[in-house]
Amino acid sequence: MTETASGSVARGGKRPRKGLKMKRIFTKPGVHPYDEIQWERRDVVMTNWRDGSVNFEQRGVEFPAFWSVNAANIVTTKYFRGAVGTPQREWSLKQLIDRVVGVYTRTGLEHGYFASDEDAEIFDHELKHALAHQVFAFNSPVWFNVGTQSPQQVSACFILSVDDQMESILEWYKEEGVIFKGGSGSGVNLSRIRSSKELLSSGGTASGPVSFMRGADASAGTIKSGGATRRAAKMVVLDVDHPDIEEFIETKAREEDKIRALRDAGFDMDLGGKDIVSVQYQNANNSVRVSDEFMRAVEKGEKFGLRARLTGEVIETVDAKDLFRKMAKAAWECADPGLQYDDTINDWHTTPETGRITASNPCSEYVHLDNSSCNLASINLLKFLKDDNTFNVADFVKLTELIITAMDISITFADFPTEKIGETTRAYRQLGIGYANLGALLMATGHAYDSDGGRAVAGAITSLMTGVSYRRSAELAGVVGAYDGYARNAEPHKRVMRKHSAANDSLRTIGSMDAKIHAEASRQWAECLKLGEKNGYRNAQASLLAPTGTIGLMMDCDTTGIEPDLALVKFKKLVGGGSMQIVNQTIPRALKQLGYQQEQIEAIVEYIAEHGHVVDAPGLRKEHYEVFDCAMGERAIAPMGHVRMMAATQPFLSGAISKTVNLPESATIDDIEQVYMEGWTLGLKALAVYRDNCKVGQPLSAGNGAKKEEAAKEPEVKVIEVNRPTRRRMPNQRPSMTTRFTVGGAKGYMTASSYPDDGLGEVFLKMSKQGSTLAGVMDAFSVAISIGLQYGVPLETYMSKFVNMRFEPAGMTDDPDIRMATSVMDYIFRRLALDHLPYEERAALGIFSAAERAAQQRGEDPAALQETVDREALAQSAPIEEKPRETGLSPAAAKEELTLESHQRFTADAPLCMTCGTKMRPAGSCYVCEGCGSTSGCS
Repeated sequence: MTETASGSVARGGKRPRKGLKMKRIFTKPGVHPYDEIQWERRDVVMTNWRDGSVNFEQRGVEFPAFWSVNAANIVTTKYFRGAVGTPQREWSLKQLIDRVVGVYTRTGLEHGYFASDEDAEIFDHELKHALAHQVFAFNSPVWFNVGTQSPQQVSACFILSVDDQMESILEWYKEEGVIFKGGSGSGVNLSRIRSSKELLSSGGTASGPVSFMRGADASAGTIKSGGATRRAAKMVVLDVDHPDIEEFIETKAREEDKIRALRDAGFDMDLGGKDIVSVQYQNANNSVRVSDEFMRAVEKGEKFGLRARLTGEVIETVDAKDLFRKMAKAAWECADPGLQYDDTINDWHTTPETGRITASNPCSEYVHLDNSSCNLASINLLKFLKDDNTFNVADFVKLTELIITAMDISITFADFPTEKIGETTRAYRQLGIGYANLGALLMATGHAYDSDGGRAVAGAITSLMTGVSYRRSAELAGVVGAYDGYARNAEPHKRVMRKHSAANDSLRTIGSMDAKIHAEASRQWAECLKLGEKNGYRNAQASLLAPTGTIGLMMDCDTTGIEPDLALVKFKKLVGGGSMQIVNQTIPRALKQLGYQQEQIEAIVEYIAEHGHVVDAPGLRKEHYEVFDCAMGERAIAPMGHVRMMAATQPFLSGAISKTVNLPESATIDDIEQVYMEGWTLGLKALAVYRDNCKVGQPLSAGNGAKKEEAAKEPEVKVIEVNRPTRRRMPNQRPSMTTRFTVGGAKGYMTASSYPDDGLGEVFLKMSKQGSTLAGVMDAFSVAISIGLQYGVPLETYMSKFVNMRFEPAGMTDDPDIRMATSVMDYIFRRLALDHLPYEERAALGIFSAAERAAQQRGEDPAALQETVDREALAQSAPIEEKPRETGLSPAAAKEELTLESHQRFTADAPLCMTCGTKMRPAGSCYVCEGCGSTSGCS
């Protein structure tokens, strides 16, 4: 534990420097931490996913030998500063860490944080060791900005405020724009704005907050399309008693209906499509602030009053259950809105005398005062699991002290996007320490994620982390003073500390691991309360659980934030290119912990590598299946398992938790209601849900809706003479093309023959050895499709039935025009569309070639490419010759593109990364790209 030097007179009459006495954790006196690392040089070359061209190259970069290729690539491309190819470009991890830590150490010395120069050196060395060894990481803005000529922005999360005045609304637009331009995100509560059911002072009717959301959404979309590498991340909140709440709830669901209708009418509504900009409200996450009063009214089936913004009087009464049902229905349809539990949030608020907590950052983990910000850092929990599978409590305590000290120092030198945010953050010094790799830690130690034992470990670790953080905050208050707003908030702040401590006392331990952690947490909370009573606290907020997207990849974490393992198998990038499929390394460790012998472990691991799950694995006892349950897949954790884990950690966090509760496509509106209700009952601060495929509109052929409507209006039954179709047989000689393809690792061949004049007339498919069942089924399918084509069934009709069909194998393909396929049928009919349908008809179905997508991004007309393609095809055509399709990928590159979607069954709804084109994966409430580290959120 770190000591605090006193201010008493020392021997010789000299008063010692007031500051922290630092103790070593990982380093040795007289030895620089870099000298104990084996360093190696690597080349980082990133290629364009569309055409294979090189879009980033830096050779000879230096990293520790134990860093993965992926972690090194992400740090090199995202965090190294200086123009590539110039002497100013950083080329070593040492330079990056030195740049950042140097500013922290110098600032700490200048502002009296350390008792001596020796203590400052210990701080410097320990911080460098921890960062180089991936023990923890600061959030991305620190790596982007600290130590550069740019403003020293260290925060990723911002909360703004809007009043019921046009000047304030326009200022909101401006502030959001500044934050988005810098790559960060913000949140705001619009409940102060008068509803559309209230009058203006001039006598007219107010526009209402939903109307003003349109302008903010357009602004965010414009900034995003102006060159940002990730979407504008924002959160919009409205109180449940606002008169426009129903319109707010249904806003995005209506837009989702519009997307489907426009796509069916032939407009390009795909991600990045030219017509998607006509759809509103797509750049924000929406959340409703529900009160305890409202939730109790839902429970009892009572009426609930919607209140005027200026007077507070009830101007409309609604049925609480009906309103709650509308929230769940909208979330079922489009995943919005989420819920934020207002009274729970403010019951744990340390500074209520300054103002209520009304909003959050985009991912909902940072909840505090308006016009404030929070800088984040996350601990890699797996680094504290010792070889004997015990948790290194002592080192965890010391590291937490170190991180809190560093994070508080950063506020001293940090710059902020607006003056108001700077003032609030310096006055209240909000911090957001958290962790990653919880899911991996639980699995490695033989704990099921959805179990009392798993929740006990998670709760104990979270309690210890926050207890140490606030104890260190009290020590810092004794050295450099409490936060400026502490005096007026001293009693409520101390009350919240007692609530945390009481929650720790109530934590029920299950095993020896969590019992040891909990015992230390109890000591830390006791010391925290004692020192806080004496010194106050340096920070109004200390902890939360962020998504840890990019920095989780930087630390080579298997799991992000509070999440469980996503899947049991993954791909590992190799030095020199290529990749290999590996079983997560926590699995053998878990099996050993559960008592299996080496021969059994090898057999189980081999089975998992082949099947992607543990069901029926040889020798694995069924009572151990739950240890290997993941977020998605054969044995997916139930939605309430995620909610219960959040509830186990929430009482020990200053802020909230970034996490989306995923539900299967078969989930009902009742299921979502239950999740939302349980979230409130269990004391969560915020909750978001996502039902698989809720945002995927099945493309239909144009005109179907009109035909159905016309048929519905027909009152009489008429006998209509219909001409029987005639078969147009293929000639003996016809032009054809053979395509070799790979979908999710499964190889196949497709031969498509056309009539000499025009039109597809025959398709043959081969995916297995002759005589096998699969070969027979594919032959029969080919004959059925071919006969249908020859009888005049339009290819578009087959498209509407088979595109987006989902079954295994699925995943990445080796076709540059179709990077992902949800099944072999999905791939086949997308390929046929690209080869045999004109651009206008394909565009109606949202199917484009790589060249057409590239043209769209350049702002060119993709249809103009069709003429060039047609001329080239005419020049190269041969009536009988069969030509295998060139994919543009080498066998090694094609292998590297394979993913585990066939095992995981979870990424169908995840977006493609706008930077590198890789399928992203969930990270908290956001998505992260494992290829380049880009995120869709703010941290």
